[in-house]
Amino acid sequence: MSVGTTPVVVARRPTTRPGPHLRHERLLLRDGARLVAGMDEVGRGALAGPVSVGVVVIDATTRSAPRGVADSKLLTPLARTALLPALGRWGVARAVGHASAAEIDEIGIIAALRLAGTRALSVVAALVGPVDAVLLDGSHDWLSAPAQPSLFDEPVVDGPARPRVHLRVKADRTCASVAAASVLAKCERDAMMVTLAPEHAPYRWDENKGYASPDHLAALGEHGPSVLHRRSWRLPGVPDDGAGGG
Repeated sequence: MSVGTTPVVVARRPTTRPGPHLRHERLLLRDGARLVAGMDEVGRGALAGPVSVGVVVIDATTRSAPRGVADSKLLTPLARTALLPALGRWGVARAVGHASAAEIDEIGIIAALRLAGTRALSVVAALVGPVDAVLLDGSHDWLSAPAQPSLFDEPVVDGPARPRVHLRVKADRTCASVAAASVLAKCERDAMMVTLAPEHAPYRWDENKGYASPDHLAALGEHGPSVLHRRSWRLPGVPDDGAGGG
């Protein structure tokens, strides 16, 4: 640098992560789909309670998602709850399906996810007709039936044929319909666990929602699993025979 030259400092604009949008959903609509659904699951890693799957259906007339919609994991409980009125009016249909802890024990977690998702799709199909395409978060299609069903597959649920499934990694952060579905599923499952908490007070489900918090683990060690725990899992602090119960 020559003598007397003053360095120029260029201020950088703050970068923000873009919010979820409908570009992927609209590509599917332009490709011939009439109804496109975003789906996401919550509760897969919990020790107690159901696994839940949210679905939000859009069509060609659907406008951008309500302001503030994001992956439920990125939002506070208050922010998620505040979105519910707007999400209840957005899109053409929405639902949350559940599979119980007993069903998870009977058929396994992946088949239980499929069962919960099928239940949610059956609800929206009764309102607006069968969905043509589904956007799923991640790289694993848990919604489609396996090519070779086994004796342990989920019970048959009456409803429409399953739609084409499109996988997208981090769809809950880029696809507005998937992000909205995650918020609906998270809010409904959390509310269920809060309602169930007084009957199973030692486990503190009103605070941990069935996940492995220190209080929950301590209660499992002291009281054993309740009827709403996933007893087929290796629950921390619980003998392999799953004895006990609260």
